[in-house]
Amino acid sequence: MILGIDEVGRGPWAGPLVVGAVVLGGTQIDGLTDSKKLSKKRREELSELIYAHAAGVGLGWVHADQIDEIGLSAALRLATRQAVEQITVSYHEIIIDGTINFLADTSKGQYVTTLKKADLLIPSVSAASIVAKVARDAFMSQQDDLYPGYSFKSHVGYGTAIHRAAIEKQGVTPLHRLSFAPLAKYRGHDRVYGPILSKKGAQNHSTSATTKKIGDEAEDAAARYLENVGHQILERNWETKYCEIDIVSQQGETIYFTEVKYRRKSDQGGGLAAITATKLHKMQFAARVYASYRKLWDTDMKLAVIAMSGEPPVVDIFLEVE
Repeated sequence: MILGIDEVGRGPWAGPLVVGAVVLGGTQIDGLTDSKKLSKKRREELSELIYAHAAGVGLGWVHADQIDEIGLSAALRLATRQAVEQITVSYHEIIIDGTINFLADTSKGQYVTTLKKADLLIPSVSAASIVAKVARDAFMSQQDDLYPGYSFKSHVGYGTAIHRAAIEKQGVTPLHRLSFAPLAKYRGHDRVYGPILSKKGAQNHSTSATTKKIGDEAEDAAARYLENVGHQILERNWETKYCEIDIVSQQGETIYFTEVKYRRKSDQGGGLAAITATKLHKMQFAARVYASYRKLWDTDMKLAVIAMSGEPPVVDIFLEVE
């Protein structure tokens, strides 16, 4: 029960720093190694297996504006703590890739071992490297849609010649780390913001009118349910080219990202049956994109599902998911 920790995104000019934390438990996954030594396809395959079979997985995110504000060292400590806080299973040792104990100022610091090349040697650290890399790459790929012309999908924020040329031509975005020396000259410059994101209602869909009507009724009923239990609806059908969120709401200080799942009959498996590991990853990704776009870095956020059935649709269950 080793908690392995590794980070990705320490050196890029743009994008978040992401720290992965994984407890494999008794799970053995063939092919785990340093994420940089794997193809993109293989990393994604392994990430799916890790999420499906590991005892615990956590990710800590610190975005560019926070890195600029607190510095890279503090950002590494913060992201590590965030990732570890998501691990709810027990473990007897913590191994961090590298030479710095980013948990030294916490109660867990005494249980940490730092080890160079741990992502090559310790399976749980390899797994942490992989899930962090896949998550960050997916996030940066999404930025191609939000910030066209920067080629974020290809260089994922690193200081390549293409990236440098794009900055010189178009300027810096909110993703860029202006505390990094190559970009320091852009401090005080206006930021380039992406296009206004499209709404589902403005697009043409092939879904039949009857199915769409029932789906709309289900989402309307779900929104009313949330309002009745004290939520303020912030967004309905918020989407980008690659992801969408049915309902974004706020209750107290917490933002909820709710997926609405409707089944005509509850004996058809129920809406919750549609929340597979893959779907959960998509929900997490969509929430991160929304948080990035709305700058919700320090906000408490939760994923949720409303399962519905019947005609007219009624709420069967409202469930918070990890």
